[in-house]
Amino acid sequence: MTGSLKNKKNSIDSILGNSQAVHQVKSLIRQVAPSDITVLVSGESGTGKELAAKALHDLSRRKTGPLMTLNCGAIPEGIFESEIFGHEKGSFTSAEKLRKGYFELSDKGTLFLDEIGEMPLTVQVKILRVLETNKFLRVGGTNEVEVDVRIIAATNRDLGYEVEKGTFRRDLYYRLKAVSIELPNLRNRVDDIPLLANNFVKLFSIKNNRPIPEFESLALQLLQQNHWAGNVRELKNFVESLAALSPAQVFTSDFVRSRLGGSFASSNNLPVIMNRPQAEADKDLVYRTLLEMRHELNGIKGLLQELISRDRSLEFPFRRDEEVVTLSPQDIDNHKADNGNIFEQNDAESLQSQMSLEELEREQIRRTLFKFNGNRRLTAKTLNIGERTLYRKIKLYKLQ
Repeated sequence: MTGSLKNKKNSIDSILGNSQAVHQVKSLIRQVAPSDITVLVSGESGTGKELAAKALHDLSRRKTGPLMTLNCGAIPEGIFESEIFGHEKGSFTSAEKLRKGYFELSDKGTLFLDEIGEMPLTVQVKILRVLETNKFLRVGGTNEVEVDVRIIAATNRDLGYEVEKGTFRRDLYYRLKAVSIELPNLRNRVDDIPLLANNFVKLFSIKNNRPIPEFESLALQLLQQNHWAGNVRELKNFVESLAALSPAQVFTSDFVRSRLGGSFASSNNLPVIMNRPQAEADKDLVYRTLLEMRHELNGIKGLLQELISRDRSLEFPFRRDEEVVTLSPQDIDNHKADNGNIFEQNDAESLQSQMSLEELEREQIRRTLFKFNGNRRLTAKTLNIGERTLYRKIKLYKLQ
């Protein structure tokens, strides 16, 4: 959850990729690292925000100092101030001795605030004051503590949108984004996937004292075609599972396809069109999910019609003469529009009109919880939200 990150080699070397997007990220890191300016790193889960923070620290004048990371989404709100500012002895029932918080532990170094969007509003104003004055009070304390700390923050959420919603302070947002670094998702740099996959399998094999296998070219193409919702982290875990499960010296396309399994065949995870704006790609995925849900609902209606045709005493929730249209995966793929979207706009709008955003969100959370057998940590990571946010949604939608 939290802890000290040890310095080894320059972490910028661990940001792998030959794509233009990766080169731009590295160039910006090298440019801003030597200063003490606050940096906001944004990007989807699994894109390497922690690696970027390490690189910024390694290339700074603070590289011999501590680099601490605090996952804001994993700290309960009730103890957040104690964790980040520390507390005095006797400040509350279980405070048996003075405890330093993350700001003090990061003195003369760097504090990496991960998932900054999950930070409680009550704490945000105090963080802003520390950024402005380098001073703070421990919980229960009366004497100010002065520190010399550089702040790097990271988020997988749109903080600008959170500001408009009132869940994140505008003044803190502008203070944090003195410099912004946007990390590209893996879907927008698929040419880097072979390099990443070969590197991951090499590292795993060396660590476990095993021969280093190779990928067939077709196997690498399958990896490039897959939709990696978890980005580089998911790809790394998948490649390591290949190496752990197979003693073969060559990973064939058949083996990779078998391990991708249902996730590769599922319509929700089919490869999306590359080199397109993220908003359009996300919209296509939403359309695909909506159409798949309609397909399932129409299948149920068809079964009910068949039952009614056998037993006329049954009541039916819709007219018997209503046409039931079922869509096969091939039918879904054939719904292509001239404007570049995968599905017809009318189809998507019709589906969206039948289901509210809250209902869609509830269903997505329910399915993801079921997929991970109720594991909330994995569910939150997959949905790109903090654990505290997931807990609130579960309670709101009565999914417990």
